Amino acid sequence: MTKAAEKIIVALDVPTKTEALEIVEKLRGQISFFKIGLQLYTAEGPEIVRAVSSTGSKVFLDLKLHDIPNTVARAVESAGRLGVQMLTIHLGGGSEMIRAAIAARTNNTLLLGVTVLTSSTEETLREIGVQDKVDDQVLRLAKLGVDAGIDGVVASPHELKPLRRDFDDRIKIVVPGIRPSGAEANDQKRTMSPRDALDAGADYLVIGRPITAHRNPHEATKRILEDIAD
Repeated sequence: MTKAAEKIIVALDVPTKTEALEIVEKLRGQISFFKIGLQLYTAEGPEIVRAVSSTGSKVFLDLKLHDIPNTVARAVESAGRLGVQMLTIHLGGGSEMIRAAIAARTNNTLLLGVTVLTSSTEETLREIGVQDKVDDQVLRLAKLGVDAGIDGVVASPHELKPLRRDFDDRIKIVVPGIRPSGAEANDQKRTMSPRDALDAGADYLVIGRPITAHRNPHEATKRILEDIAD
């Protein structure tokens, strides 16, 4: 496992446990960190977390929790019992919810706050009544999270530089919307290459379809790692 590989989290955005574990097996020796999101978790439940963890891999449970403080706190406790290394909450839930989540954390789970989804644009923000630009909204939510004690944030690569400017190394920054050269953007609106995102200050890169939808996931991962190393 290279140092570059430790920066990559592969998104298991597939519908079944069988498909997810096939990807984990194909990437054995290359990648040790995998994201389980809403699609897979809704289909397979906590067992998929246990199954991926049993391979010796780390798990980023990306459920984007957003509810009343007590409900979020209990969900954070449940995730902690599963032994996940990372868990997401929506910073839009407010400071009381964020603090409740942090207080409920166990097992050194890294609690990450979601700012603005990488599929969102300023038009999306207008639809929900937010008049600010995307980067201003990201920074506002990040400050709310940092003031409440969050460990890190999830943001698009386009907000990396202002986040590092305002918060330096006080937080971890996990970045989806990563697209290697030549890859399709799909439904992602604010994307960047792996190398550029790391140079801009990302701690971790979440990469899904450019690897998992490739005819040879092992080869796709190898090329990304070579690009990062170069």
